[in-house]
Amino acid sequence: MAFGDSLTAGYGLPAGQGFTDRLQVWLRENGLPEAKVINAGVSGDTSSGGRSRLEWALAGVPGGKPDLVILELGANDGLRGVTPTITRENLTAMVAAFKEKEIPILLAGMLAPPNLGPDYAAVFNPIYPTLAEQDGVTLYPFFLDGVAADPTLNQSDGMHPNEEGVAIIVSKIGPEVLKLLTEAP
Repeated sequence: MAFGDSLTAGYGLPAGQGFTDRLQVWLRENGLPEAKVINAGVSGDTSSGGRSRLEWALAGVPGGKPDLVILELGANDGLRGVTPTITRENLTAMVAAFKEKEIPILLAGMLAPPNLGPDYAAVFNPIYPTLAEQDGVTLYPFFLDGVAADPTLNQSDGMHPNEEGVAIIVSKIGPEVLKLLTEAP
């Protein structure tokens, strides 16, 4: 299950071209022919919104327990200048909830938008690596690695990846997802 915001939901992309659809195809082509990636992304969601809908999202999964959760939230917190302490608290609570249910987690990191300045970034950017280390979860350092700020890989809004951008994201995160799924007990 990919639990996130518009980056997970596939905002602005044609049907079948969003992150979850493309990741599912990638996993099937790379050794998991039965892979099903559940899109639990909500465009515009913040970490607060994700935290409030976590139980509801899990209720929609058969047995209430996916084999893996890709936790991709925080981009909208940064875009809106949400106090990083709030983002950290929400992500910590979500990680704890998934761990309590014994659901493996891939924490997809995010970086603060540069327009918020170095002071904000100095507090926001360490949230993900610190949380991964303290809670023993796998970190994918930056969900938009290789795509952020490249106009050729993003839609006209400059924030959401286009089809080529999604392909790059999937090619980079796919091996980590595959590793976690095949190494899981």
